[in-house]
Amino acid sequence: MIDAAAHKLRELLDILHIDHRSDPNTRDTPNRVARMYVNELLAGRFSAPPRLTEFDSIETSGDLMVTGPIELRSTCAHHLMPIFGSATIGVIAADGRIIGLSKYDRVVHHFARRFQVQEELTRQIGDYLMERTAPRGLAVRVRAVHMCKTHRGVLASQNSQMISSAYYGLLKDDERLKAEFLEECRNLERRTHS
Repeated sequence: MIDAAAHKLRELLDILHIDHRSDPNTRDTPNRVARMYVNELLAGRFSAPPRLTEFDSIETSGDLMVTGPIELRSTCAHHLMPIFGSATIGVIAADGRIIGLSKYDRVVHHFARRFQVQEELTRQIGDYLMERTAPRGLAVRVRAVHMCKTHRGVLASQNSQMISSAYYGLLKDDERLKAEFLEECRNLERRTHS
């Protein structure tokens, strides 16, 4: 796959009149870019999602747990430009069963490594966590800057961000819980930026 992609990238550079044969800056660019796409930017398409090991929780009160911001980097499917920002996840576990805290980061990083739009990424994270852990409630909030907006087109400010959310179970149906989740998101973001 890497060799075939590198071949096509050499063709693209030829079409764009970029010398990848004698210019030392671009001589190995097709190979580097092909490896980057397969091994890094699109790794989430070619590998299985992380396994989620559940543990019994000492407390089984069913309170809301919020983790984040979890840094994320992805690639927009429309222009193949970077998306960068963070995800925050809220969970009301079922029957006192929880997963390790680092697993949320692993799930976010796995699904971020593919071409997509932000709304799709948000839903992929939520759907996988719902399918694998069946919590009583779940919320996923992604806040990101899109370089297809800041580095081309309207050349928007780096402060121009998009927020997308997906809600499931109790966090979809209970406005009080949803408000609590959003307040915790704001608190976590304030601490991160101060």
